Amino acid sequence: MGFKKWKLPQADSERVKNLIDKTGISEIAAQILGGRGVTQPDEASVYIGQQGKEKMHDPFLMKDMQAAVDRLSRAVEEGEQIAVYGDYDCDGITATAMLYTYLEDLGARVLYYIPDRDTEGYGLNCQALDFLKQQQVDLIVTVDNGISALEEAKYAASIGIDLVITDHHQPRPELPQACAVVDPHRRDCEYPFENLCGAGIAFKLICAMEGDLSGEEMIWHFGELAAIATVADVVELTGENRLIVQKGLECISLGEQLGVKALIEAAGLSGKHLDSTSLAFGIAPRINAAGRLGQADLAMELLLADRFSQAYELAQQLDTLNHQRKALVDQIYAEIDAKIALHPEVLRERVLILYGNGWHHGVIGIAAARLVEEYSKPCILFSIEGDEARGSARSVEGYSMIDAIARCSRLLTRYGGHNQAAGMTVATKNIKEFAAEILQDAHEHFDIMPVDELKIDAILSVQQLNLDTVYGMKTLEPFGCGNEVPVIAMMGCKIESITPLSENKHLRLKLSYQGKTIQAVYFRMSTNTFPFCVGDVVDVAANLDINEYNGEKNLSIKIKDVRLHGIKQDKLIVGRQYYEKYCRQEPLEDKIRAYICPDRQDVAVLYRFLRQCKAYPFGYDMLWCRLHHFNYCKMMICLDVMEELGLISVMRDPVCPDPVLCVPKQVAKTQLEQSTILKRLKVGE
Repeated sequence: MGFKKWKLPQADSERVKNLIDKTGISEIAAQILGGRGVTQPDEASVYIGQQGKEKMHDPFLMKDMQAAVDRLSRAVEEGEQIAVYGDYDCDGITATAMLYTYLEDLGARVLYYIPDRDTEGYGLNCQALDFLKQQQVDLIVTVDNGISALEEAKYAASIGIDLVITDHHQPRPELPQACAVVDPHRRDCEYPFENLCGAGIAFKLICAMEGDLSGEEMIWHFGELAAIATVADVVELTGENRLIVQKGLECISLGEQLGVKALIEAAGLSGKHLDSTSLAFGIAPRINAAGRLGQADLAMELLLADRFSQAYELAQQLDTLNHQRKALVDQIYAEIDAKIALHPEVLRERVLILYGNGWHHGVIGIAAARLVEEYSKPCILFSIEGDEARGSARSVEGYSMIDAIARCSRLLTRYGGHNQAAGMTVATKNIKEFAAEILQDAHEHFDIMPVDELKIDAILSVQQLNLDTVYGMKTLEPFGCGNEVPVIAMMGCKIESITPLSENKHLRLKLSYQGKTIQAVYFRMSTNTFPFCVGDVVDVAANLDINEYNGEKNLSIKIKDVRLHGIKQDKLIVGRQYYEKYCRQEPLEDKIRAYICPDRQDVAVLYRFLRQCKAYPFGYDMLWCRLHHFNYCKMMICLDVMEELGLISVMRDPVCPDPVLCVPKQVAKTQLEQSTILKRLKVGE
């Protein structure tokens, strides 16, 4: 069980008090807003919707929007054949459905095209352009793609197809050749809010076409799909995105979009209060599953359905695909665990890079995200398919994945993405060279890498653990990227009991906190992997919610992380990174080498602890927490020396993510001076 870095709240108490006095919001809401940088009362009032004065921006402030409207309007008026060219993820599918529906309602001659993930990959491709030319298409409007399609744009022009590009990905220095390129990330675009998703840009195009500059009318026609896409694409849920999701949830509650209504039923959410979490974990994954498994047309048919019976049947098919998607991710993750067990050295790199034959490239991004969460470092996974490998990357705050890939792009045939997520394609023969360049680039830009953080919004007393606190938090909804579900901390809880739930898939903890007993649930944690025991004093990070049963409402505490109380996390994290530098044989100062070199007393302390345990299955981070007077790097080198000398053995089971440290029943006498590791460390090799 890896140790996560907690970022504790830094809200200024005077500013928090000022927010409460000037806005009347609850103390917990003011604490959370203050910690997230919302410090002015007017800003806070707008944020929680008190003033209702927050408006969407004029779409024509976006560079090339007028040119896009002019060309698209001419195509509608003159009866040209228009193709909406989308993408196979939830953002691209919903954007395609929105723009296609709008143009069809205008009476335009319009068709849609979504490239097949397996055979075509992401974005414009020349084969698709040839096909659309055969369909007598005069104008292609891209949604959620196209900003990097330089060669494809030239090819479209050469065969007589005009392009209007709408995208939200980062552009390259050169823009594609097109009638209009609408992307708020353009350097020459002065649009006030650049964090819209692909469907958000498509929505702004629809508003511009309709002359609805405030978006107040069109949001009631397309709010459901725009909201789902905004949450699904994990763009910041601030500014216009926040408004889109707020209004979109209102639209969803009306149940007029039959496809969305059917998905709600298929997800078991009918009759329940829907929020952004419902969209993120109930609706979006089912739409995404269709695209990930090469059946995006099913999702399109669903969102365009005009009969509920048809929509419900399609929603059931998407539900089945979603179960298949989960199974594929679990299978890939099991293979990754096996690879790490065989080659644990990959965990010492600044960026975790792994590849496998036949991994379904539609789901490796999900596996990459899980690895980032588990190991707190950026991750790139490649699916090898013959001579070509497709990669999906996820990152941590402070390390821009798209910038790193762009700097190492000479070997790539295509790439694109954001700071936190990116995709790429490379020849299989070049994977190792590309991986080496990424690692070298990380070394050049970061001596100590940023790590994934768990941001704590408030440290609560036991008196604050009540329904009023939850209601106070809910005034900040909708939650999502940039406005995450609040995480609270309870510091210094004593574990009173540990109870397995659902055949040991989850745990219920009874905790003694500030003189009172509380209960909390730890999902996806078993007694076999939970490294704490009754009597331990721990800090608990959790989400708070309301559990309603038989008309009675109770506080629900859902644990996100647990750590031993009083641990100095910076010492662990810095020590861990210095050990990784040591393993990579990077130069270390002489004083550092002297500090991390263990002596006989260090070995004795560690050996006695492990001998008492007989087998320690909870990993290195937890071991350090139990022995926190050790320097982490010194402890790890000490373990290496002990393994070298046969004092311990390290068992790596593919089923268990953490190594098991074992002390043999019989140990041959040995001298510490015999250790090659210590000899090299002392002489500076």
